[in-house]
Amino acid sequence: MPSDSLYSLSLEQQIGQLFYIGLQGTELDEPVRALLTEITPGGVIIFGRNVAGPEQLRRLLDGIREVLAVPPLLGVDQEGGLVDRLRRILTPMPAARVIREHGDLAAARALGSITAEVLRMLGFNMNFAPVMEIMTDERDLLSNGLYSRSFGRSPGEVLGYTTVYLRGLQGAGCIGCLKHFPGIGAGEVDSHESMPLVHLTHDDLIAKDLAPYIELFQRKDDRVRCVMVSHGGFPDIDILKQVKGGAIEPASLSHDIVTKLLRQELGYKHLVMTDDLEMGAIARHCEIEQAVVRAFMAGEDMLSICASPELIRRGYHALLHAAREGIIPKERLQASLRRIAAFKLLAQPPLPLDIERIHFLSDKIAELNAKLNYVYGGSTA
Repeated sequence: MPSDSLYSLSLEQQIGQLFYIGLQGTELDEPVRALLTEITPGGVIIFGRNVAGPEQLRRLLDGIREVLAVPPLLGVDQEGGLVDRLRRILTPMPAARVIREHGDLAAARALGSITAEVLRMLGFNMNFAPVMEIMTDERDLLSNGLYSRSFGRSPGEVLGYTTVYLRGLQGAGCIGCLKHFPGIGAGEVDSHESMPLVHLTHDDLIAKDLAPYIELFQRKDDRVRCVMVSHGGFPDIDILKQVKGGAIEPASLSHDIVTKLLRQELGYKHLVMTDDLEMGAIARHCEIEQAVVRAFMAGEDMLSICASPELIRRGYHALLHAAREGIIPKERLQASLRRIAAFKLLAQPPLPLDIERIHFLSDKIAELNAKLNYVYGGSTA
């Protein structure tokens, strides 16, 4: 999809391309069609609430493609372990932590390739994985929900397992997304509830949490094409000093984090998107109208609003109003459209839905679980 094909869209459609939205149910009913037609989103994310079975899910994703004139990104959080949206379709997948505990790089690659094949048969072209947080023994004690979701306790472990997992996932035609930049493993709370504060200095982040990102960004194979920015607060590196007493801004809304750190200092050139802007970390900080404008001006290319049709519409119309009023510079909008178009060029078409093959891959997951001595929801290791 050449970038000029997005430039030729109306302003309303261009703004829609900046949104990655969630849907309410399992079918493409009239309210869903109306939402898709109004927003014309660049991407749609699927959750467990949208999944009833393989045929139903493929029908839903095919229907989304038919409604949207611009081919959409269709993504899901299919990490394995606690974050497994396809448990109604497949044997539950093992958590990243279990694979790391067993020191099994081959299992990481197998998980990536099986995940990709299944997702493409169901109609997806993108997976919001892997999780890049570094979870030390000390961080394991925090209540941030990341305990089992990471591949490693050190930069080296995260880099090694992430590299192998991405080779499996993207080698089989499904694009991955690194999350949650710049790292919220040291945050004490879950960003679904409130903003986790990460008391690390710039140098601490560079030496530890950002080290795997830096290595992946510098590789010549250009394997990383999407990064999701967290809602973490980083008071030791990013305080709005002009505000009385100083204010801590979520990373996803921060120009210092998204543009200065990620793009300028680390040299990352590809797609950047927010975590869900409906999360408590944002909802307690500002209204959705403020959040979408601030996130986009911070340097985000795509804005995730994952559940409420009302909030999706409010966010969309707020950003559209900002574009019409010139608050968003034309050059800034075109830069994001160019990155979105380049990313969409990488998206592979769906594979034919083969139920027998899905059953076969489900059995392969069961074999992998047995090899890892893994029981869904936890490991006996």
